[in-house]
Amino acid sequence: MVFHWHLWHNYLLMKSGNSAEDSGEPFIVRGAHVLCKAVSADTVQTVENGAILVQEGRIAAVDSYDTLSAAHPGLKVMGGLENIVMPGMVNGHHHVGMTPVQLGTEDLPLEQWLTAQWRSRDVDPYCDTMVSGFELIASGVTAVQHLDSMLPAPVSDWKKRSREVVRAYLDLGLRVSYALCVRDQHRLVYAPDETFLKTLPAQLGEEVGKRLAKTHFPLEAYETDFIQPLLGEFAESIRNRLIRLWLAPINLERASDRLLSLNKEWAARYGMGIHLHMSETIYQKMFSERRFGMSSVKHLQRINFLGPEVTLGHSVWTDDEDLDIIAQSGCAICHNASSNLRLRSGIAPLRSMLERNIPISMGIDEAGLNDDRDMLQELRVVKHLHAVPGIFARRLTSAQIFRMATQGGAAATGFGDEIGRIEVGRRADLVLIDFRRLSEPYLDPAISVVDALIYRARSADVTCVLIDGRIVYQDARFSRVDRTQIMEKLRADLSQPLQAHELERKRLSVALFPYIRDFYKDWPVTPERSPQLRG
Repeated sequence: MVFHWHLWHNYLLMKSGNSAEDSGEPFIVRGAHVLCKAVSADTVQTVENGAILVQEGRIAAVDSYDTLSAAHPGLKVMGGLENIVMPGMVNGHHHVGMTPVQLGTEDLPLEQWLTAQWRSRDVDPYCDTMVSGFELIASGVTAVQHLDSMLPAPVSDWKKRSREVVRAYLDLGLRVSYALCVRDQHRLVYAPDETFLKTLPAQLGEEVGKRLAKTHFPLEAYETDFIQPLLGEFAESIRNRLIRLWLAPINLERASDRLLSLNKEWAARYGMGIHLHMSETIYQKMFSERRFGMSSVKHLQRINFLGPEVTLGHSVWTDDEDLDIIAQSGCAICHNASSNLRLRSGIAPLRSMLERNIPISMGIDEAGLNDDRDMLQELRVVKHLHAVPGIFARRLTSAQIFRMATQGGAAATGFGDEIGRIEVGRRADLVLIDFRRLSEPYLDPAISVVDALIYRARSADVTCVLIDGRIVYQDARFSRVDRTQIMEKLRADLSQPLQAHELERKRLSVALFPYIRDFYKDWPVTPERSPQLRG
């Protein structure tokens, strides 16, 4: 009953208040430039001195301000000629609130980093979700693909954490596509667990084996004890388009073919999408070559896993044949530029993906280059990362980046028919940016508004964020939750000494670390396998 009480409490909060957006009365959002949607690789449809009529959480009209204000006199007007108005952005790949660095894990290659993260201390899932939610909203994000961590069995217990994470998003007013990452093999290295445990000193192998045993679960129980109950519990928010429940077998290496096939069946049965980490590192590329005698993409094609309901996260180590298969299958790809740089995974062949018209979304993953979740900064990272040398080299355009951050993200998270564009009928997920501050003291008129946004906009320039037609952030303040209270609680929680189980987990991580590293000694990363530039 506690979780449902919170949903009802949030509903009452949303209905209270005297402002137009809270009362359900129509209102107008105005901007000197209303950036509606990318219509080509070079063009974002824009309404100058534009306005949006918002009614019952939806966009009811888009036109010039003069036309809308004349047709609807007396309505409240938000924004003005100092603003850019754009669709809310979507972080298409996200995991945690407190960053790994904050919790003691420095950047390492993924294969080592995952075990190093055992040293991180426990964080309250509700408050942890709030931390990243604050950063995302403040940088113009209105929806997020949350890929949560699997807990020890039984599966029925996993709902407790999921409820708290979703409750945080509902309290923030942030739209979420929620998935729990599951795995059933190769939990430490890219080899069977039993095989790797035998290579460890006897006592360490026994201790680690007992820990791994807690993560084993009957695969079918994920449907009966997790998916079905949560679909029922979240039904109201799903109907109200505030959340989606998604699937996330963690990656090809740690999910068996049977688990992948079951996820495919569940996606079809319940109308859900799937997010799969895929070909993130060169070691994962080598794993598929050794295990299947072919690339990861070709193996996924062989087991009939690919399809338009699937988003492939990262996809760094894909070649032209792989990308042709992905394009033909209808899969989307989520590009995680900062994460790929931080963990030394490589640079994804983004331009080759775009040439094939593969749908692309954009994700910040654990954290961006500044160890935060600043989506506006991520736009620039993508822009500059894929600028290859040469006068005649094809460039990545601002319109393409705008599309990835808005339309692409909406489609990849299950909200494609609802958000991502400013057009009649869509939900009013809108971001107002102070164009004066972005362009001061001078911006040459030859620079387009979209270029200015991609090159210069920062979180400090975001003045207001509306989700479902309701203000969730305005003038650096969150309207629905008390940020100071959340941060004070976290500060108090994390000032306490580590608990016994946290110390034990940390001890095992330190003991395991050299064996994890040495497992890959015979997996050579040669220059021809790891070119300096793949993007």
